[in-house]
Amino acid sequence: MNRTERVEQILETFNKDNFKTQLIDWFKKEQRILPWRENQDPYRVWVSEIMLQQTRVDTVIPYFNHFLSKFPTPEALAEAEEQEVLKAWEGLGYYSRARNLQNAVREVVEQYGGKVPDNPEELGKLKGVGPYTKGAILSIAYDTPEPAVDGNVMRVLSRILHIEDDIAKQSTRKLFEDLVRELISEEDPSSFNQGLMELGAMICTPKTPSCMLCPVQSECRAFDEGVETELPIKSSKKKQKKSPYLLLLVKNETGDLLIEQRPSEGLLASLWQFPMVPMKDLDMEAAKHWFYGEYGLKVEFDEGVDQIKHVFSHLIWEMEVIPAKVVEGTLDYERATFVHPDEVVDYPFPVSHQKAFKHINL
Repeated sequence: MNRTERVEQILETFNKDNFKTQLIDWFKKEQRILPWRENQDPYRVWVSEIMLQQTRVDTVIPYFNHFLSKFPTPEALAEAEEQEVLKAWEGLGYYSRARNLQNAVREVVEQYGGKVPDNPEELGKLKGVGPYTKGAILSIAYDTPEPAVDGNVMRVLSRILHIEDDIAKQSTRKLFEDLVRELISEEDPSSFNQGLMELGAMICTPKTPSCMLCPVQSECRAFDEGVETELPIKSSKKKQKKSPYLLLLVKNETGDLLIEQRPSEGLLASLWQFPMVPMKDLDMEAAKHWFYGEYGLKVEFDEGVDQIKHVFSHLIWEMEVIPAKVVEGTLDYERATFVHPDEVVDYPFPVSHQKAFKHINL
């Protein structure tokens, strides 16, 4: 059975009109008041959707307001320095989102006169604009009936339509996109897609869905069969790799603190941090030799002052915070510099290293 036939089979006895009406009516009455819902400005919608990727709404709200106050238009974001953008994003995580957003907005300013494209093909070619973000912008900002399928939407529809396909698979996402194309309201695609998202956030939550409050409970097959908590089906992720480090707070003879900028590509690209010594195969003395080889500085370690654990999606950093002082040598590391401890906050640091800020004046 091909995907088109599967969609037809799933929806054969489903009351699409009831579902659409109930969902949209509920959303219009019960939607949360959120800053990006003040209007349908596509730039605001775009920024909010990028920020909301893998991040809670309550966390995003102050970041969104601050970001829009600094970069209120595509032109303002396009002209900003990358470090300024990363500083405004500081603490929100997944920093490639900010870099991709700025690069894509620059393209919008250069190629489309600052107007976010309403053409699906043009919009989808922009850096960091995947199928979900494309669908969200087109439906919410431009009232175009395009699917916007993320994990929340797949969870909601897997229960409503009782679908047991593994939502971790790309083929399943494609299936749900096809299903949304058949279900979406042509008259009000904005409220339909936002309604699905809101339902997943407020009612049809991952572990304990509030089925008694659900506006589309009458259409939900999983509820009818008593299996709502067993869905969606999702295969487990790979185990996160643990990486031990020393996080060094290195001061020179004038009390300035050593910081370094991470490479322009890869994890936490272009952010600043304190030097990290990988400890997988090193003891403390070997760590000093490693540091001298990398930075051209001989240092003496003090007692450890903290243990920091920071969890990424694919690995865990386990860092012992060690104050250290330079005893010999000249800094020989092009991405590193000494700054006054009070100036550290002027640089964009990831949360993992912000946790060490309280120790920089030791």
